[in-house]
Amino acid sequence: MPAKGKKADELDAQLIQPGVWDDPKHAGQMAREAAENREQIATWDRLERRARDVLELEQLGEDDPELEKQVAEEQAAVEKELRSHELDLLFTDTYANHNAVVTISVGQGGVEAQDWVEMLLRMYLKWAERRGFEAGLKSVTFIVRGPRAYGLLRSEHGVHRLVRISPFDQNHRRHTSFALVEVMPELESTDEAAVVINAQDLRIDTYRSTGAGGQHVNKTDSAVRITHLPTGIVVTCQNERSQMKNREMAMKVLKARLFQRQQQEAAEHLDQIRGQVMPAEFGSQIRNYVLQPYTLVKDVRTGLEVGNAQAVLDGEIDPFIESWLRWRLGKNGSSPQGQ
Repeated sequence: MPAKGKKADELDAQLIQPGVWDDPKHAGQMAREAAENREQIATWDRLERRARDVLELEQLGEDDPELEKQVAEEQAAVEKELRSHELDLLFTDTYANHNAVVTISVGQGGVEAQDWVEMLLRMYLKWAERRGFEAGLKSVTFIVRGPRAYGLLRSEHGVHRLVRISPFDQNHRRHTSFALVEVMPELESTDEAAVVINAQDLRIDTYRSTGAGGQHVNKTDSAVRITHLPTGIVVTCQNERSQMKNREMAMKVLKARLFQRQQQEAAEHLDQIRGQVMPAEFGSQIRNYVLQPYTLVKDVRTGLEVGNAQAVLDGEIDPFIESWLRWRLGKNGSSPQGQ
């Protein structure tokens, strides 16, 4: 909490400097961060006072059954509120409070792996719905908007492995599939401004969108593929009917990836903002989902196991997110580095 108070004081001092409000978006972002820090400090101060009051009541009510009951009820209420706010202390990333840009890519496994990508997509959309977040599908990339969306979903970055009896195999054999989930912070306008993209560094291709068919098949070349030639980064978007909207979304994702790359190059450790990029194959997974012959979801990093695999695939991934946040804090202290 002292660090949050110091940060809030620093932000308040910056906000009264001449010219800072010339950029109202950036100044507003600073003001919101300062207010959020002060709100957290006030919350924990209030909880500390309530906890002290409970201790005093406990001493007074040793021989008073009615007072003992009151103490027990107040203690339960304090503990419940404490748990609800405890997670806030685990977010140490600079970009934790940003929205999250999530990309899911197919790995080893052919058609089975493609189906696994769809299952993971459904899982994350269900999770966002449970939290009241807004999740907009953008081709293979979607954006989750909500408080600390990036801070929460950063735990999902990595390779996810599925073991099940394939519905695509007539012999009903077990298959293993892999998918890579990449999570990036959605950039604020000030962050985007720091990313300079020269037009001559881009190759922009358009092509016809692919889909399930039917009356809504797009007959025009509305899908967009943008290649950043100096880095080789390729971004595609085909979700919108408008080529212009697809291009805008593709450029937004490209800027996020280039910004992330800049942060990686400047960081002492390459995984400070984003985890290590690993191939979606055996030995590189962060989490295993086993559906046959038994059901189990196990996180390789934290060791957390959940037997109800279907519940996890229905979006109940908060236990994995919370255990990862605690695991990372224990692994790195208060440092935000590493996955």
